[in-house]
Amino acid sequence: MLCDVCKCNDATVFLTQILEGKMQKVNLCDACSKEKGVQDPTGFALADLLLGIGAAEEIEKGAPTQKCPVCGFSQADFKKTGRLGCSECYVTFAEGLGSLLKAMHKGTEHVGKFPERAQRTMALNHRMRALNEHLQKAVADENYETAASLRDEIKQLENELSKSP
Repeated sequence: MLCDVCKCNDATVFLTQILEGKMQKVNLCDACSKEKGVQDPTGFALADLLLGIGAAEEIEKGAPTQKCPVCGFSQADFKKTGRLGCSECYVTFAEGLGSLLKAMHKGTEHVGKFPERAQRTMALNHRMRALNEHLQKAVADENYETAASLRDEIKQLENELSKSP
């Protein structure tokens, strides 16, 4: 099997990655694996391996000597370590990072997580607020039949909320 980079030598280093259920394999010869820093953990280009050989070059679309004004981190530092120096680096290197982050993660914005019970309670509270608003509007419009059914629905939701742990 030939090296995926130089396409001349026999591959001796085989890397496999699974991203979003899709398997990606990279086969490297000894020389190319050393060049990419596979044997040397400090020179290991994490972005290259996560996204395919040469993908980290996308971050270098801007000026090649561009550095973060806060921490002084450069694109070469990112390629070498696979990490950024500070939060300002995301702004400084935004142009090249966008496509890299999209490929590595589901999106580029962190939305967080909630426990299921908390989500259910929040949904019930949201529904309760909406029903109370509709109830007030129905009373103001003197639509008492609708107000009575909304009142009953609110009582039912209150019972559900009181039973929730």
